[in-house]
Amino acid sequence: MASKIPRKAASERGSGNRLSDLAYTKLLELLFDRRLPAGSFVSQSELVEMIGVPVAPLRDALRSLEAEGIVTIHARTGIEFVKPGIELTHFTFQFRGIIESAAVAVFAETASDAEIAKLKSQHQQVIKEVESKGLSPAILIRLEELEYALHRSIVASLNNTLIDSSYRRIHNYLKLIRLDRRLTPPLALRSLKEHMAIVEACRKRDPAEAVSALQAHFASALQRSLGQY
Repeated sequence: MASKIPRKAASERGSGNRLSDLAYTKLLELLFDRRLPAGSFVSQSELVEMIGVPVAPLRDALRSLEAEGIVTIHARTGIEFVKPGIELTHFTFQFRGIIESAAVAVFAETASDAEIAKLKSQHQQVIKEVESKGLSPAILIRLEELEYALHRSIVASLNNTLIDSSYRRIHNYLKLIRLDRRLTPPLALRSLKEHMAIVEACRKRDPAEAVSALQAHFASALQRSLGQY
């Protein structure tokens, strides 16, 4: 006869899982909001105080982040957060290129006309705003949202949960890599117009052109991330 988990124990376990998820999210927010600089070395007790989550779920979250390459846990000394360098930047863009080159060909053939039209309209609107107003905090947020919307739509066209999971991890690396980038209106417009070339190829239902436009975009984005422009 199968044993039953006591109601209280099941509830406590569920609560612990939720706290671990919360700790995971809060630790990433520390990095992305620059409250904890990339490359920081901090103690477990300092992290408990910073995010307001108990030790046990914090440890669970740290183990998850270590598996993803975001932190290194040093026994009895502290937690080291990754500082993106040239190697991680290259690896991240290489991974993106492999996944998204395959995905954009599928997206070009299968995405709905409405989805492509929406992406095109959103890009045109943001291009006009950057050209007329420059880079306000609100526009910077929209740029990040639009970046994610396009590339997430491309990857989602593969309908592969394993790839989705890996891509979320890569997205975290990208956010870390971009923390120290110097973004100007000309650079933002260049990236947006590269996006437009991808969208236009998809609108024409031309997978080969879409792959070419995507690879050109990634080559330029890698140079921008490395400060080579």
